[in-house]
Formats: sequence, structure tokens, C-alpha cells
Amino acid sequence: MADRLNAMRLFVRVVERRSFTAAATDMRIPRSTATDVIQRLERDLGARLLDRTTRHVAPTPEGAAYYTRCLAILADVEEAEGALRGSEPAGLLRVDAHGALSRAFLVPRLPDLMARYPRITLQLGQGDRLVDLVREGVDCVIRAGDPDDSGMIMHRLPPLREITCASPAYLATHGTPQGLDDLLDDRAGHQMVGFVSSRTGRVLPLEFATPEGLRDIDLPSRIVANDAETVHDLARLGFGIVQAPRYRFRADLAAGRLIELFPEMPPPPLPLAVFYPQNRQLSPRVRVFVDWVDDIFRNADI
Repeated sequence: MADRLNAMRLFVRVVERRSFTAAATDMRIPRSTATDVIQRLERDLGARLLDRTTRHVAPTPEGAAYYTRCLAILADVEEAEGALRGSEPAGLLRVDAHGALSRAFLVPRLPDLMARYPRITLQLGQGDRLVDLVREGVDCVIRAGDPDDSGMIMHRLPPLREITCASPAYLATHGTPQGLDDLLDDRAGHQMVGFVSSRTGRVLPLEFATPEGLRDIDLPSRIVANDAETVHDLARLGFGIVQAPRYRFRADLAAGRLIELFPEMPPPPLPLAVFYPQNRQLSPRVRVFVDWVDDIFRNADI
């Protein structure tokens, strides 16, 4: 029975990763062993579960049906085993989050998480694209914004407060704007550090929450970038006005390297959420991680 369950776990991983090599790496077994296990499983079931090419692995119709049944069976087994262990979460947890967000909020608190759940091991990826959780073998991701992906469940976290700021050198050259219309005065020549959206490929405008509603302002940009850290550096160097979550600028504001503008008209808060696949029962290790992250952000100065 244990061999069959392990074969099912491997089969699920191959389907999700679309690769014997990736699945074998995840399961920490040789690729040749993974191939043998799946071939034996197909022989035992009397059905071809996977279509294989040199570049691609995909489930057959029979394999897709078997995959769905495997998910349910493995979820029941994990729940039953968890109950016998006192529901202590265990196993490898694969998480992806933006690097700056991880460093500011998650990494400093990881000793608490790992001490609380000693049977969990963590693989922490850092990026800002919305990864394909199933194909890439990731259990959950933390992302800002509202991605349009019906294939995931979203657990909302407190939004990130955003601010507008510029360097003292920039303001000495262009003047400190007292109102939004000052930004559009050609004599001042105001500019922004252009941030290119990874979703649309376009430079995002500056946004301000005014008493009359949200107002977008497009300013010229001498330099644009698609990396948040680079945009932050460019703002410090005086290349223009920038908007980003407040936590990213906290040290620069305290040191006077950046100056906040229009605090009474901040950009809209940036939505933040944890995402995980909807076609799986939430495992104990993912559940405790989501609760831990939720507690962090509800008690953080964001």
C-alpha cells in the first residue's frame, strides 16, 4: 500500500510539473527511478497515464481522471496521518514572494515559524511574477495587486500603504510641488521614475486619492525600469518622483534621503494576498503558513 501511495504521489508530481526530471528532483529520487515507478504503475493499472515526448509530458484522458482521484485520496491520507500525529504540520513547503517583501516581513520572523513547526522544511523563492503554482511545484505565493487567475484561491492580507516621494536633490532642482497642478507646470519640468507594469508592459501613471476621487497624472520619464529595487535607486539618485509601498522607503525617509510628497493625497493602498491552488485540499503546512503570514501583516507597520 505504501508503494502505491508513493507511486501516486510521484504521478501527481509528474502531471503537475510536466516533467519526469523536475518531479524526480522534487521527490528526491533519481530520474530513472521515477520512470520505472510510473511504468510499473501503468502496467498495474493496465492503462497509459502519460503521453511522453522529448520535451513534454501530459496526462492522457485516463491519466487526467486518475490524477483527480489521486488528489482526493492523497488529501484524505494526509489528513488521517495528521490526525494521528496530533495534526503536526510536516514536509517541504514551497513558497514564492517578492524579494523586498520577504526581507522586510518574512525572513526576520522565520526563526519563530521554524521553531514552532520543526517538521516543516521551507523552500523560499523570490520574484514578482505570478508563478504557475501547479506547473512549477509551488504551494503558495504572496503577491501584490489583483491578478486575474480563476485557478487559484486568494486569501487577502492587509493592503500595503503607498506614498509619493522624491529626493532632496530632485526637489532642489524642480521645486517642491504644493498641489497636483504644480506637477503639470511646464516651468518646473517635473518628471517621474517610470515603473513598467509586468502585466501590461506600460509605464504606470502616478495616482492620487483626492477629495474628488482618484486622479492619474502622467509625467515624462527620462529612465523607466521594470524592477522595483531599481526604481527605488533611481528615485534616490534624483531622477524623479516615485510611488511605492511605504515600507520600502521607511529607512530613506528617516535618513532624509527621500521626502514624502502630498501625504494628504496618497496613492490607493496596494492589495496584498496569499494565493494557492483551488484544486487541492489545503495541507496543514500551507494552512499554518497562511495563518502565520496573516498574523505578521495584521500586526506590522505597513
